[in-house]
Amino acid sequence: MVEPDTFTFLADLAANNRKVWMDAHREERDDALRNFTGIATTLHDYADRFDHNVAAARIKPKQSYSKFFQEARDRVGPGLYRTDIDVFANAGNPSEDVGYYLHIEPGNCHAGAGLFHPSKAALAVLRSRLVDDPNGIKNLVNDLDFKEAFPDGIVTRKALKTVPDGFDNNDPAAKYLKMVGLGCRKDLPDALLLEDDVIEQLTNIFRSASPLVRHFE
Repeated sequence: MVEPDTFTFLADLAANNRKVWMDAHREERDDALRNFTGIATTLHDYADRFDHNVAAARIKPKQSYSKFFQEARDRVGPGLYRTDIDVFANAGNPSEDVGYYLHIEPGNCHAGAGLFHPSKAALAVLRSRLVDDPNGIKNLVNDLDFKEAFPDGIVTRKALKTVPDGFDNNDPAAKYLKMVGLGCRKDLPDALLLEDDVIEQLTNIFRSASPLVRHFE
């Protein structure tokens, strides 16, 4: 699924995160982009096996992965370019990155699902759902199949020290209310993503994660 040259390009970019280097390696960049497009196409082709909403969304593959160039307001780290890529299988809302993803980064690959970068509107809906049905997320996390697939449970890219204004610190869902976006992930060795049949394992991971996505639909 991930070509060896793609891992090599990402590792080299991490060591040479400059425009002059990227300009000199446009051919390798374009090969990596074709690889990401192919991965996105495969995920959507198999979507009926884990979430019919993904299959029905018909999101274009070239719109289904993060881009290398980082706008100043969105920049992660000091480099001009991202050295990791997320390939998405969007669950039907093209304005939000909600659904299933494969994170490709040498030595730090993983797959899972969730809404990690919500808009303000989406975050408000997510928090309202948590308050209205605190047992829903608790039951999901304690489900044996979910726990086996995702032993770290629900994770976030950013957690607040206290619950947001207007919410109660003693709320049963306080732990999740502090999360600015949330989801689940399963770490994957790089070598696994080089195998032709890894799509079967990714399908199983996404199927295990689908209750979380449906919970916040």
